[in-house]
Amino acid sequence: MRILFLQLCACLLCCLPLHAQEDEIVANLAGGRAIIHVAGDSIVFAAIDHPLEPTSVPPRVAEIDPLHIGIFFGATEWQVPAQPHPIRLDHNIEHVYAREQRYQTPGEAESDLEQIGLGFLEKLRPLVAQLHHKLDLKPDEPLFDLVLLGYGPKGYGAEIWLLEFHVEQQIISSQNDYWQTKVLRPRFTQLYPPEKKQPKTLLEVRFPANAPDIALQGLIQQNDPRIARLRSADAHFNKVAEHIDRGEAQKADPKDAAEFLRAAVPLLAGNSKFIMGEMGENGSFNWIVPPDEPIEKRPEDKDRPPDAPTLRKRPSPTP
Repeated sequence: MRILFLQLCACLLCCLPLHAQEDEIVANLAGGRAIIHVAGDSIVFAAIDHPLEPTSVPPRVAEIDPLHIGIFFGATEWQVPAQPHPIRLDHNIEHVYAREQRYQTPGEAESDLEQIGLGFLEKLRPLVAQLHHKLDLKPDEPLFDLVLLGYGPKGYGAEIWLLEFHVEQQIISSQNDYWQTKVLRPRFTQLYPPEKKQPKTLLEVRFPANAPDIALQGLIQQNDPRIARLRSADAHFNKVAEHIDRGEAQKADPKDAAEFLRAAVPLLAGNSKFIMGEMGENGSFNWIVPPDEPIEKRPEDKDRPPDAPTLRKRPSPTP
């Protein structure tokens, strides 16, 4: 749903059509779901596009730092009337090269992740500050979500985080028609690894969070006929599903896990578009189903490790 501001009442995630005015800032939402499988030394993921309106943008993926990539949901693209091109939060990302020790306090984000969150906070602040009408958001509904997946430094292993950016508003007009809007510091939720002795399963993140679709993990546990057919057709698929069902998803063979997800996601997506990729512990990245749009070319970074993940196709080694 397009968010229309300044001259008309702002509206997020609702079904009331609003018509744009010339002096409005407009944000396009990315809706959908991300499915993530940590298998062996790889992280396999898919992002399915569930448009919230005809002008919605798809979930996008971008490099965040040498060890992480991000999947973007919510208000990811902003159109400022005075600018010919929209501002995309997945473009021009300031890479973070963390050298600090990780925090030890439970529930806090690590120092490198905190810097990532603050970087996106600074990108959002001048945009959100232009919203001056009451937003139709539920009390705990974020404006923007970043699903961060990758590997922690110093052998920490695979980690998946959800960064949620909420806003707060204050009325500053005697006519109750002019609001001051401020984006808050991101809320960090660690999705992986789970607490000790907790099962390791497929992860799924949705925007909006109340989307009704049954998660792939649930379809496996319910022995959904579509998944059952996949399992019966391929012994490798069945083995992957067994690991997932037992809460031992990390034990699945990475290659088999990628092929299983590649076969299962179209069943969930239906006619919706989706992307898929795989990130390795050694810093490699491979598209399984690449996005339709070209990947933005980044300038060379002299501080970038040679084995850092990249969303661009790596050149084949010369014989």
